[in-house]
Amino acid sequence: MKTARSAALFKKARKILPGGVNSPVRAFKSVGGSPLFIQTAKGSHIWDVDGNEFIDYVCSWGPLILGHAHPRVLKAIREVADHGTSFGASTELEVRLAELIRKAMPSVEMLRMVNSGTEATMSALRVARAYTGRSKVIKFEGCYHGHADSFLIKAGSGATTLGVPDSPGVTSSIASDTLNARYNDLESVERLIEKHHDTIAALIVEPIAGNMGLVLPRKRFLKALRTLCSKNRIILIFDEVITGFRVAIGGAQELYGIRPDLTTLGKIIGGGLPVGSYGGRREIMEMVAPSGPVYQAGTLSGNPLAMAAGYETLKILSERKGLYSDLERKGKLLAKEIEGIIQAYSLPLRLNQIGSLFTLFFTEREVKDYESAKSSDKKLFAAYFHEMLERGIYLPPSQFETAFLSTAHTETNIERTVAANRQVLKKIFSQKISRAQATQ
Repeated sequence: MKTARSAALFKKARKILPGGVNSPVRAFKSVGGSPLFIQTAKGSHIWDVDGNEFIDYVCSWGPLILGHAHPRVLKAIREVADHGTSFGASTELEVRLAELIRKAMPSVEMLRMVNSGTEATMSALRVARAYTGRSKVIKFEGCYHGHADSFLIKAGSGATTLGVPDSPGVTSSIASDTLNARYNDLESVERLIEKHHDTIAALIVEPIAGNMGLVLPRKRFLKALRTLCSKNRIILIFDEVITGFRVAIGGAQELYGIRPDLTTLGKIIGGGLPVGSYGGRREIMEMVAPSGPVYQAGTLSGNPLAMAAGYETLKILSERKGLYSDLERKGKLLAKEIEGIIQAYSLPLRLNQIGSLFTLFFTEREVKDYESAKSSDKKLFAAYFHEMLERGIYLPPSQFETAFLSTAHTETNIERTVAANRQVLKKIFSQKISRAQATQ
């Protein structure tokens, strides 16, 4: 695989951009080597500046559920762009997209558009603190809610990937207001509530964790969180930046039948453009300015290009019957085939999958929380990543990120991906497989 042009661009980028990138995980730091610079994409495929073609399982880290360059989404963006890119004023599209979100997620009675998931979670936490008059927040180890100060305590995603989960620049006073529980461990939550019950404003959780790799909630975990929060007058915030409109039209809250007080969204509601939102119970959201005293603003919030892309994406997701069941079918097919390889050779691997999300962990342990996710062998993952890349399969360049399928992925894509997995895993674990075959 030729990568001369990408390597040259990265060399230039490192002179002007921190680490040569505008978001840390892109730098390939945890897997080694130089990152690829992508030039174009269509459907389930991407091409880099050197002309290499890949089946893409990053999908811009989740938002491209319809695949790259979907014609209806592109058409919507072009039509709006002809009238102007941004006005710093209200548009009809803002209202139309908000109505689609509210219809899909009944818990979101009122919402505010912002420009990123980080902005959404930061703003949701601010309004929760104002509503309750309390200061502390419970989050879960390994869950990533953006890079606002309050969330960079034992965070997942790029923070874990780079091995710096606690960020310099976060003051001790802010850190002291962030309480960390263990994902899927209700007792850890109960202990924190017992100790700090009258000072906890909110509990924020990824209902399906996607930032320590994919980790699924155990049975009754989310329902128990809802009960604990209601009992102790704590605002329950579902961070559905990844899962919103990805695992179901109504997100994880529809899938598991839980009604949070506030929900943060991003990714898919922008259709590939920068968008986020936070919303929930009307009496909470009416505290946001100009209705109430909690100030939050954004010049480009609700900009027409992003609203058009998001609106068209959500329309397609709402209209196309069987879309989510088809994504689930493809996800299960891929998982079943890879599991078959794992079982055939008794490999020390774990595959977590739900719907169109999946992560292959290089560990024998059940991956149920941050600690078990970190038991994964990062060196083996790095070798796996590069071997898959050589075979035209583009996966997230981190053990602690989730891979995504889109509606554009075909069974032929899946067959090729399975074949690549078989080749790569046999190569990586050749000695183990040889020993196992010798005893058969």
